[in-house]
Amino acid sequence: MIKQTIKMALVSALFVGTLYADYGTVNGEAITDEEIEQTLGQPGLEFELLTPDMQERVLDMVVNRKLLIQFAAKQKVEDTAEYKAKLEMLKQELALGSWIEQENKKIEKSITDADVKAEYEKNQSKYSEPAQLKARHILVAKEDEAKAIIAELVKAKDVETAFIKLAETNSTGPSGPNGGDLGWFPLDRMVPEFSAAADKLKKGEFTKEPVKTQFGYHVIYLEDRKAESAKKFEEVQEEIKSNLIRDKFNKFMDEKIEGLKKDAKIDLKKGKEKK
Repeated sequence: MIKQTIKMALVSALFVGTLYADYGTVNGEAITDEEIEQTLGQPGLEFELLTPDMQERVLDMVVNRKLLIQFAAKQKVEDTAEYKAKLEMLKQELALGSWIEQENKKIEKSITDADVKAEYEKNQSKYSEPAQLKARHILVAKEDEAKAIIAELVKAKDVETAFIKLAETNSTGPSGPNGGDLGWFPLDRMVPEFSAAADKLKKGEFTKEPVKTQFGYHVIYLEDRKAESAKKFEEVQEEIKSNLIRDKFNKFMDEKIEGLKKDAKIDLKKGKEKK
């Protein structure tokens, strides 16, 4: 509780917020926008859009906190060794956070549009839509059941219509009531046995042998397929830039830490062995 109060007080002192007269005061000390936002604890949540009851609860929480901070300040906790040690730790963390933010901004500015474009052209396979299949399936518990369904499909004049009806009446899978419809899916979304069998089919074909998986026996009908396709540059431009910034920053931090270690005198104490 003390640590949290110290941290809150330090943040409040460093970042003086814009005063909003309607919030009011506590012992003459105005309530700031930052204190309201901090209490809300959710980015984008606006105090003005809350119901009157919720606004009253938020203000009550802010008042309680301000009263405790004001009381703590009068207890001279700033003069204690514990407070000073914790304050020093908070200052160090704040200094580190500010430095990291500054370096990250420098790296962000160093990434040019040409860098982003070059990364896209060099690694288009990383920024592409994978190959996908559109299929239906019928799932049953026994192999003989699957073979009987396949026999029905072989005799059918309209395979797709027959498949949908058989799925609705026979499939134990959750897609059964929808005619076994699985929609579009990349191969890695399904279990390997299922994907391998489905990928061998041509559009309009179904598996002539039951496909066994951990869920049971499947009969699969392939409705359509899409080949792998590259995404447009505009679709992935921001993603690529973020990745480049992250990778460059991580490399910078690794090199900085290694350099600091070389110049530092580090003496680590081993823990005491248990008897």
